[in-house]
Amino acid sequence: MSSRLASFKGPSTPTSSPVQQRQVSSAPPSPARLVESTYHRKLRTLLQELKSTTETWDDIVLIDGLKSAKSLVDMRTELDNSLARTPNRLPQTRIVGPTLEAMDQSISELDIVLLKLQKQFRKMNTIVESLDALVIEAHKNKGWQWVEKEPLWTTWTLEKFVSRVPEILVPYHRALSGHIALVNILRSHSISFDESRDAILKWAEQPWLEEHGWDAEWEDLCSVEIDRWNR
Repeated sequence: MSSRLASFKGPSTPTSSPVQQRQVSSAPPSPARLVESTYHRKLRTLLQELKSTTETWDDIVLIDGLKSAKSLVDMRTELDNSLARTPNRLPQTRIVGPTLEAMDQSISELDIVLLKLQKQFRKMNTIVESLDALVIEAHKNKGWQWVEKEPLWTTWTLEKFVSRVPEILVPYHRALSGHIALVNILRSHSISFDESRDAILKWAEQPWLEEHGWDAEWEDLCSVEIDRWNR
């Protein structure tokens, strides 16, 4: 493998900063912890589905997407090096044609990755809509006092969960837009090696999610605020 290709070292996992430990509330547990209602169980199930969706998102980005992006850049680099070694008097069609077809295949795979991410983002929106429907139903059957004042397990009320969870859509929407932009950058066959390397690094880092994704803002909170979260 050429020295230029060997110099490329795209990350296989995103850089992450340690998650700060949240302070466990010293408030006494809510009486509702002793007997869970349908709304307790539905909320926990929906949030676990949301967590699962974010995990699938990371698998798509860091396994499928990263593999296709690295393969594309490697093929382009090897093509450049092969052409540089080929005398100008010799035909280059046999080298360029098959490699271009393989690169186009990698680009198609990246487009499929984007479709998968869009599907996961739609799932997140559907879960948020289900949470809205849950709080409306709870208002009708349990009353506003229970929804807005009664802690479900520790300190958070149903109303607080439902009003805060939609915040997670913002960083994932920004991450999706970022991935779309990066695929458009990688799509060009005239892109330089340095530009390709930078695009792959940004792809793996997912900067919006590093600070505001599920693991950064919600996992520790749910483990504290929701009983039997990890069971």
